[in-house]
Amino acid sequence: MIAIIDYGLGNISAFANIYKRLNVPFIIARTPDDLRQASKIILPGVGAFDYAMQRLDDSGMRSSLDELVLECKIPVLGVCVGMQMMATSSDEGVKLGLNWIKGVVKKIDATKLAHKPTTPHMGWNQVSPKKDADIFAGIDDEQGFYFLHSYYFTCANDDDILAVSEYAGHFSCAVHRDNIYGFQFHPEKSLLNGVCLLKNFANL
Repeated sequence: MIAIIDYGLGNISAFANIYKRLNVPFIIARTPDDLRQASKIILPGVGAFDYAMQRLDDSGMRSSLDELVLECKIPVLGVCVGMQMMATSSDEGVKLGLNWIKGVVKKIDATKLAHKPTTPHMGWNQVSPKKDADIFAGIDDEQGFYFLHSYYFTCANDDDILAVSEYAGHFSCAVHRDNIYGFQFHPEKSLLNGVCLLKNFANL
């Protein structure tokens, strides 16, 4: 059972519709009891870092989420701000992140971009995963994924970088440590590539 966390942010229905079409069992989790049914978890997110962290705190699910991810080792996938929340902190705000993967969320350096508008990074972009990244199996490299962001995750340990993309230089667009995965791009908006990736996550 995949639990899609609903704490008031993120494209909940888009993830749900994809898993419905794939005939993958899912639940939209709004309480700790909902979360405890999960064999895998998706943490979506949009908007500002501090606001997202506050909404997660207010949801009452944070302590259960920490327990399931860090102690029970339930696989979790963070998307966009959901990925950034997994970091130690963010330059976008003052709150601490979940600190599941050591790193800091940094703002894209728009001075390195010649075209306008420079931020946010919006649209389709190719992704270069590590060769042993099974979660990217079957992906069409030419199509890439859909991005919409102004900040990116810088890992303290390069081993935690799962994939990189190019915008104002190379940046980590996917991270992974143990049972924890994060994607800066939006698989739920990335057509067949996104469906393939979400299916791969369900099959981990």
